[in-house]
Amino acid sequence: MIKSISESFPKPTADEKFMQMAIEQAKIAEDNGDVPIGAIIIHNNQIIAKAYNQREQLQDPTAHAEIVALTQAAAALESWRLNDCTIYVTLEPCTMCAGALVLARIARLVYGCDDAKTGAIKSLYNIVSDSRLNHQVEITSGVLKEECGSQLQQFFSRRRKENKKVL
Repeated sequence: MIKSISESFPKPTADEKFMQMAIEQAKIAEDNGDVPIGAIIIHNNQIIAKAYNQREQLQDPTAHAEIVALTQAAAALESWRLNDCTIYVTLEPCTMCAGALVLARIARLVYGCDDAKTGAIKSLYNIVSDSRLNHQVEITSGVLKEECGSQLQQFFSRRRKENKKVL
């Protein structure tokens, strides 16, 4: 039996579809001169927030994609409790963002690549699963890991080359 072309290529999962949208947000951050990290928040299978890193653009150390997305989602739902929401982020969240996910009562976190230097989900810490806190977050990691990691690697490679030209 011959398979059709559509049968040969698996359809992307919902997690992959939403992570691809987060990658598109990360591209906007990069276009604005910031580290390419993007985030999407879903509620009842609908996008309620799209965000990207804006630290350089706003000169705000808290303007991480996750924080900006949480603010948008809370406004959309008119509640700081985001317990029926899933956040998609291209990079493992840092301690600030992981803490914010717990405080916002996010139900689920899906992220692309690990962050060995500042990751607070599994690389350095495990904030969102700490049973001593009043809320734990379900975690799915490694969704479109290669694409997310490649986007960051290419960004920092270009930055290193640009810095050598300046010197």
